[in-house]
Amino acid sequence: MTTLTTGTLIIGGGEAALHTAVALRAQGYDAGIMIAAEEPYSPYQRPPLSKAFLTGEADEYSLQLRADDYYLDNHIDLRTGSRITEVNITARGQGEAVTQDGDTITFAKVVLATGATPRHLTIPGAEAEGVVYLRDIDSARQLSRGLGEARKVVVIGGGFIGLEAAAAARMRGIEVTILEAGECLLGRVAAPPISEFYRQAHENRGATVMTGAAVTEIAVGEEGEVTGVILADGQEIPADLVVVGIGVIPNTALAQQLNLECQRGILVDHAGRTRHPDIYAAGDCTQQPHPSLPGEVVCVESVQNAAAQGKIVAASIVGNSLPAPQVPWFWSDQGDLKLQIAGLSHGYDDYVLRGDPATECFSLLYYRGNRLIAVDAINQSHDFMAVRRALSKNATIDPERAGDTTVALKTLIQDDHVQNRNTVSA
Repeated sequence: MTTLTTGTLIIGGGEAALHTAVALRAQGYDAGIMIAAEEPYSPYQRPPLSKAFLTGEADEYSLQLRADDYYLDNHIDLRTGSRITEVNITARGQGEAVTQDGDTITFAKVVLATGATPRHLTIPGAEAEGVVYLRDIDSARQLSRGLGEARKVVVIGGGFIGLEAAAAARMRGIEVTILEAGECLLGRVAAPPISEFYRQAHENRGATVMTGAAVTEIAVGEEGEVTGVILADGQEIPADLVVVGIGVIPNTALAQQLNLECQRGILVDHAGRTRHPDIYAAGDCTQQPHPSLPGEVVCVESVQNAAAQGKIVAASIVGNSLPAPQVPWFWSDQGDLKLQIAGLSHGYDDYVLRGDPATECFSLLYYRGNRLIAVDAINQSHDFMAVRRALSKNATIDPERAGDTTVALKTLIQDDHVQNRNTVSA
């Protein structure tokens, strides 16, 4: 057992952890930085695990966010395979952390970047061999091996992870059944036209999609292997591989140990501070103020948000001005379908369809109070960029004109001062 000392301890090994460390150095922080990563790997990209990694277009080396030399050159003490089990805070945020091996790390500042864990099934047979959750490199390897041997795959969950895994399986010619407990795919994040489009798209590519399908049991063979999925109505869907994608749970155990305020995630303010002004948090473990709905908080599980929060936390620690807020953006690759999202559609009261879903190149613009708040663009990167640009300028696009595909969307962006001038003229 040893005692280690650092200036800022970053607990976690994902995008938020790395970007916090990178931003600290970029902003002139010259004290010690330690990243305590539970996984035995240096920080890597997670989104490709359910996309390019499964299709063989990316390997583990290409997923690395930084080469090993980067950490040495920038005096960042990266400790992989280091799980923090306890954190104690003294006055002014200083304290110590204890690892699973009994080592002690003393620090002046601490950042919780603990990420999230896949939500697990709690039904009979859930631990059978061949039931896979996708969150890290090890689980992606397991799924890739499983796809190499499987003949029948059942995907439980009609969210992005499940649909991306289903697309990868179909690209290998595997029989796929998608089971969604809700009434539509992507029901919590997309409007009906997007949900229906993805249902049709996956069915057109040979998958079977079942909504309103509540799973009650995983059927298990004599040797403990999965043989099928049993639904509430008694129907059994044969399977030799089951992929579960039913959401994630933010990792808040250390935050709760520190008596920090948590709801679904660790509550932080616009500066990345928790209820303790000297404890910071970033990434998928957090809930942050909604960018356009005062008084509401939101979990934003994306690479872009993890990077942005890392820069914000670094500025807070150093005492620099906070970076300008960024427009949230996401993407989902499902075979030859590329979905790009800008903004947050939560709370929309109207939407405009731009283009024909049958062409598999169209966009859906979301509005609240007649003001643009988000876009889902499918194989339409120009629309995605136009809306992202509009939102970054706090501008909008007239919903009466947004559906006109003969006009480039970027030419319809209306700045506030233009709108105000037109209103006065009227």
